[in-house]
Amino acid sequence: MILILTPNVDLKGDEYRRLMDSLASFPGIKNRIHQEHGTEVVLTEVYLIGNTSSLSLEEMRRLPCVERVVRVSEEYRILGRHKDDQRPTYFEYNGVRFGQDNLHVFAGLCAVDTPEHVEMMMKALQENGQICTRMGAYKPRTSPYAFQGHGKTCLPYVFQLAGKYGIKVIAMEITHESHVDEIREALQQTGNPTGVMLQIGTRNTQNFELLKMVGRQQEFPVLIKRGFGITLEESLNAAEYLASEGNRKVVFGLRGMKSNMGDPHRNFVDFAQVPVVKRLTRMPVCIDPSHSVGSRNGSPDGILDVMHATAQGIIAGANMVLVDFHPVPTKALVDGPQALRLPELPRFLEDIRIAREAYEKRVALWKVAGEEAIGKSSANSGQ
Repeated sequence: MILILTPNVDLKGDEYRRLMDSLASFPGIKNRIHQEHGTEVVLTEVYLIGNTSSLSLEEMRRLPCVERVVRVSEEYRILGRHKDDQRPTYFEYNGVRFGQDNLHVFAGLCAVDTPEHVEMMMKALQENGQICTRMGAYKPRTSPYAFQGHGKTCLPYVFQLAGKYGIKVIAMEITHESHVDEIREALQQTGNPTGVMLQIGTRNTQNFELLKMVGRQQEFPVLIKRGFGITLEESLNAAEYLASEGNRKVVFGLRGMKSNMGDPHRNFVDFAQVPVVKRLTRMPVCIDPSHSVGSRNGSPDGILDVMHATAQGIIAGANMVLVDFHPVPTKALVDGPQALRLPELPRFLEDIRIAREAYEKRVALWKVAGEEAIGKSSANSGQ
């Protein structure tokens, strides 16, 4: 059960104290407090943990400074979209808004290789009006002999170049808690020229100790990818680990499922579940067409498979696109064969704009249909 308190409630005030005293009288019920700080309003939520089935909604509503009560029946009690739950579905980080109602493109290097390639990528992004990118410094690989990423040594020049070219947020995978400290230190040393969205890769989706640690820090938002061989429910519960530790700035990533049924693509594309995740949770949803398709193959219509997959995810309502680009794919140290080329960036972005416009037109179409259905129902009930 979640108690949503009146905006800007004073946690040192008498009303709040009386609320806490009342909650303390319920046997076997513990509570956890969470606050969301907006530009003008502070929202406070109280999570009641334990057997709350016997608690009356009406009784809870009468408690001091309680504005609304949400009965939680789903497993995703923090990130879940519960019945009659209209709470905000967005968060802001470093001046960028991430929500279920907008779209950002994170085009960039799967793995950082040279400062020259990083600068070429970021310059191209700036020229095309982009403020987000992906840059891999830590790369978990299947083979112990494959390139593992430059690690902390590349962070200073990546962050400095991001600041030079106006990049606000970099999606960067981490595999160990020490990486968070290294990223924080490098940002501070370079004067915080940009922001970082920590990425939990598909191999670490069920690394629960890493999830807990990343969840306990609230400085950086988190992109968590679906596990490549587990159910959607298991992956959503992994995201809930982050929120249960305090970090609710979470984006959920679909990156394809490991299955031979997807051949000849690298993974079985699961972008049809974009609206499912948005229905079940309040998280923005990211698609990763590069790791889903895994090649530059195209169809007779002249469109690459990776672009078709991107459009499918966006038309389904995706809020973020994580995609591999590289100035010289043949020299890329990781996933070069699937990387798009810089001259393709303008057309790729225009294709995304077209797909997003199609999604918005579809939303408008069905909104009208819903309003018409409500109107007919009201007219019939009045006869």
